[in-house]
Amino acid sequence: MFFKIIHSTMITRVLILFSVCFSFIGFEAAAGEINGKALDAKTRKPVEFVNVGIKKRGASEYLPNGTITDMEGNFTLTNIPKGNYTLAFTFVGYVTLEQNVDVKTDAAVNIAPVMLTEETVMLGEVTTVGQRSQMTFDIDKRVFNVDQSIASTGGSASDILSNIPSVEVDPEGEISLRGNTSVTVWINGKNSGLSADNRAQILEQLPAESIEKVEIITNPSARYNPEGTAGIINIVMKDNRKAGYYGSLQAGVDTRGGYNASGNINFSSGKVDAYMSLGRRYRTGDGVGHTYRNNLNADGTTASYLNQERNDDETDGNLFGRAGITYRLTPNDHFSLSAFGMLDDEVENDHMRYTGNVPNSFTQSYRLSEDKNNMQLGNFEAGYKHEFHEKSSLDFTVTRFAMNRSAEAVYTQTSDFADGRTASAYQTQTSDADMNLWEIQLDYINEFGVDNKIEAGYKGDLAHSTSPVETVSGTTPADAQPNHDLYNLFTYNQDVHALYTTYGRRIARFGFQAGLRGEYTRMDTRSLGYGQTNADVPLYGDDYFSLYPSMYLSYELPANNEVQLNYTRRVSRPRGGRLNPFVNIMDSTSITYGNPYLKPQYADALEFNYIKNWDNHTLSASIYYRKTGNVIQRISYIENNVMKTTYENVAKTQYAGSEFILKNNLWGRLDLTSTLNLYYNKLDGFTYLPPNTHTPVVGKADEGFSWNGRVVASMILPHQFSVQLTGNYNSHRLIAQGHNNANGSVDIGIRKSFFDRKLSLTINVRDIFNTRQRITVTSGSGFYQENMFARVGQTVRFVLTYTFGNMKEKITKPSENDGMMNGMDGDEE
Repeated sequence: MFFKIIHSTMITRVLILFSVCFSFIGFEAAAGEINGKALDAKTRKPVEFVNVGIKKRGASEYLPNGTITDMEGNFTLTNIPKGNYTLAFTFVGYVTLEQNVDVKTDAAVNIAPVMLTEETVMLGEVTTVGQRSQMTFDIDKRVFNVDQSIASTGGSASDILSNIPSVEVDPEGEISLRGNTSVTVWINGKNSGLSADNRAQILEQLPAESIEKVEIITNPSARYNPEGTAGIINIVMKDNRKAGYYGSLQAGVDTRGGYNASGNINFSSGKVDAYMSLGRRYRTGDGVGHTYRNNLNADGTTASYLNQERNDDETDGNLFGRAGITYRLTPNDHFSLSAFGMLDDEVENDHMRYTGNVPNSFTQSYRLSEDKNNMQLGNFEAGYKHEFHEKSSLDFTVTRFAMNRSAEAVYTQTSDFADGRTASAYQTQTSDADMNLWEIQLDYINEFGVDNKIEAGYKGDLAHSTSPVETVSGTTPADAQPNHDLYNLFTYNQDVHALYTTYGRRIARFGFQAGLRGEYTRMDTRSLGYGQTNADVPLYGDDYFSLYPSMYLSYELPANNEVQLNYTRRVSRPRGGRLNPFVNIMDSTSITYGNPYLKPQYADALEFNYIKNWDNHTLSASIYYRKTGNVIQRISYIENNVMKTTYENVAKTQYAGSEFILKNNLWGRLDLTSTLNLYYNKLDGFTYLPPNTHTPVVGKADEGFSWNGRVVASMILPHQFSVQLTGNYNSHRLIAQGHNNANGSVDIGIRKSFFDRKLSLTINVRDIFNTRQRITVTSGSGFYQENMFARVGQTVRFVLTYTFGNMKEKITKPSENDGMMNGMDGDEE
């Protein structure tokens, strides 16, 4: 009954908002048109079927007014309001050209013939682009084109993200956005099963060559899922739509014994678009780390210490495949099927050496952890899209994600004590976790008049996971017996149902978009010990309804300047291991357990953006403020000389900062993107009382200033050489109960093309100066600790890529809807 009441209330509110939005429908502003002609630069003959896209200057998404050239190479863009635009001319076999056009009156704008060529030349106002621009801006996101990234060729999605402005990836794969780890990562606008528990492993295996672009959405509108208080990182896979068939083969090796091999093929015609790719990656790596912990007396002096030195080696091999097809039943009806899957096997050996003088504990110890992990995942999506007309569409998709992750860990330990005793321990722990996710999405878009746009839709996320753990313990493998204290079966279910609507309008230079999203969430968990059944342990459940408003305001200033102001509300829900109360005592010196009573944390975010465009330069300056309440914090404390760690909603945080992004195209050869992020972070103090104790854990309030910067330089050199250099630096940064030390790194890549760019050799070096590491310092009631981890040494990678196809010889007319698609239309959840 409650569920029905909630849904009825939510639907009523959204329908009221629909009515309000439709009441804004008004006049249509006067509009002009742009006429032109596309010619082959060598033959001077017309080129038909060229995709002609149009977008606001400096924006990333194209307007729906795009068209294709006719048999004489002519094109006309109609219903173009006054403003400053960029036209893009694309056709397989020719270099993409971009041209700035200003529509100042209602009269038609006639531009000079556009010359399509394979060479990099300057033709009046038209600039040919041998490499796509690395970054473009839109009102609610920044888009980074990475399909030509040299520094990450042959690498993984993690390598791609580590070169994206505002994004940080630490040596263990932890991802943060503007210094905040509460960030959501998607693949093609979908959750795709990624969570804080598994995304590091999945992204490390996702091949870089399958990624087209990365979208950074720091303050998403109501159309987007509000999960992740820091924002959204959306990884968009390649799905090109160009006439003919074409593909590539790639193979590479690195200096650590790793290799990669992949192939892909694409086909496109007037009725069918299809693609398929398959890749194999194998990598090896070594890690080094330490943990130095002092146990403190009440007066702050050291009572005892425990130090750990760690070395690990790992190998990881995976097979990744993708396939998809779109069938155009009619010009307005599209059916699509797509899937991707991964098989991954990982082996890791950790060698840990302890020394210490903790009472009733060893003085030195050696522990070997041998881990074997096997992961199988698959994602299948079916979609249907109906276009009522060129500015109105209905998009329906159903996505099914499933993942199995089995693991076996073998621990052997030998310890020496002060009294001369020696003790041995042996444990084996096995797990077999399953995750299943359904995503159901319906999106409606309608652009009416010239400057009005309404969006509305439904999104359902239905998630279920089970995580059984079994353990055997003894002194040797021969006497090991089942350890029922270390048995656990954890189940987690979460359903989220959402309705949203947004309305946007532009009146002369002023634009706005208002949105509202309502979500009903139902979550339950259960943690069973050995011999327990569902009847013995009741479910812990929580259900709630939340509203997430958003507002965007923009104003175009003279001389290609624009200012934007936006507000959104976000959420970060607890999930996975953070909720599991199972006490993991596998490492007797460091015990962890979750908290099933965690509540969501909510954030209010305000951001002001200024964008200035020149012909070859773009400046984006942002001022942002984010306040988060009920923050889920990782809390560590000492109890009986043992470190214990759990999670609790204990504090509030505030972030305020400025971010500057400068994009320069210099001399037609150098593309330079520079990012500087300056921010102030304040953490409120907290008091937490651990279970079964009378001594509270007190976290002191702290505040500080941090900054990070990144420079990405890409240069086209003579004789078909190109170079990319990336450098980044992160300053000292506050975290709960401590801070992360400063760190930085430099990557470089060089590419040489042969045989009319059909074959290329790429050489890249990751972490040239071997400085990519994480050092975390934490302190609390009764302890002070420093933890460090780093990957050892540089990695040099050599990759050969061969492209093929019949794009020039066989020109097939594409659909009117091909070409400049609006990014993630219908897939932006």
